[in-house]
Amino acid sequence: MDFAFDARTEELRGRLLAFMDEYVYPAEAVVHEQRAGLDSPWRNVPVVEELKAEARQQGLWNLFLPDSEYGAGLTNLQYAPLAEIMGRSPQIAPTVTNCAAPDTGNMEVLAQFGDEAQKKQWLRPLLAGEIRSAFAMTEPEVASSDATNITTHIERDGDEYVVTGRKWYISGAMHPDCAVFIVMGKTDPDGADIRRQQSMVLVPRDTPGVTITRAMQVFGYEDHYHGGHAEVVFDRARVPVSHLIGEEGGGFAIAQARLGPGRIHHCMRLIGMAERAIELMCRRAVSRDAFGKALARQGVVQNWIADARVAVEQLRLLVLKTAWMMDTVGNRGAHTEIQAIKIATPRTVVGILDRAIQLHGAGGVSQDFPLAELYAGARTLMLADGPDEVHQRSLARRELKKYL
Repeated sequence: MDFAFDARTEELRGRLLAFMDEYVYPAEAVVHEQRAGLDSPWRNVPVVEELKAEARQQGLWNLFLPDSEYGAGLTNLQYAPLAEIMGRSPQIAPTVTNCAAPDTGNMEVLAQFGDEAQKKQWLRPLLAGEIRSAFAMTEPEVASSDATNITTHIERDGDEYVVTGRKWYISGAMHPDCAVFIVMGKTDPDGADIRRQQSMVLVPRDTPGVTITRAMQVFGYEDHYHGGHAEVVFDRARVPVSHLIGEEGGGFAIAQARLGPGRIHHCMRLIGMAERAIELMCRRAVSRDAFGKALARQGVVQNWIADARVAVEQLRLLVLKTAWMMDTVGNRGAHTEIQAIKIATPRTVVGILDRAIQLHGAGGVSQDFPLAELYAGARTLMLADGPDEVHQRSLARRELKKYL
């Protein structure tokens, strides 16, 4: 395994680092100021639109897509250090480079499983950043950690599918530019194979019967950069049968294909968040005195910083190994490693951010530093794309199987 950056990765890293320094970090405070004056809190603020144009002009656009027909054509190993850099400012950088969830996963689904008409209608505008999208899977009425529990029905009625169900924490749904939902529901609820009961359909947002009932908060934050999270009701919403993605009964498999890259992207960005936290810790430690000496000279603070550095280096190697395996043996072959990073990375980064907040005192929980919002995002990822316990259960069963 060779994790050295190749020439293209180094070149893109250089451009992206310069873009972050010149445009992204200075925009963090501007975003909050401009959002206060918007008629809709979910719409992109002017500075974000300006940065999107700049990123596209600099060729820092759709870097996540490995298919060169649609994106940059980078491998997971090439994209990993770029996602880490963007993770240092997750509220802005992924959005302005068109590398933000949930659009990334939706574009991957359409690129891999969509037909030509679906790609023309939805994928092309998403690639161009002209529209946003949402992925509707999680439901409030059931334990959605088990995806086979979903109760939304997708019933065939002649040349249409009728979608009925309630979803929540549907990322991106509050954004005014969200034009389409990828909805997972059951087309064969009584089928013998519980992993062949589900299908996915494209439901335009303006479809009669689609109602966004409320915005969902995350630790009190509204996650504007994700386009918010919403509770959405589908009340006999009708779409043409041509809006089926792939085949009937293929929804579970498509979801797994979507979540593999999504999980590693989250972990890549989490490492960037941890690096930002370490940087802030060090700057704070050398600038503040307590009990007669700088915080940087306090043993407990030195331990926090040292432990954080060790943890980040360990995580990065595990994530890079996972990226390399996904590139060489595929997502299925890297199943154990994907689960391992999904368990280890959010948990570890939450701990690093917690120490960074502690070091900043009252400032750590304020809006004057990004730490509280970073913490909320990292802690959420212990639930999103599968709770830690589900991955632990699956990983343990794979390990035990060798001995049974």
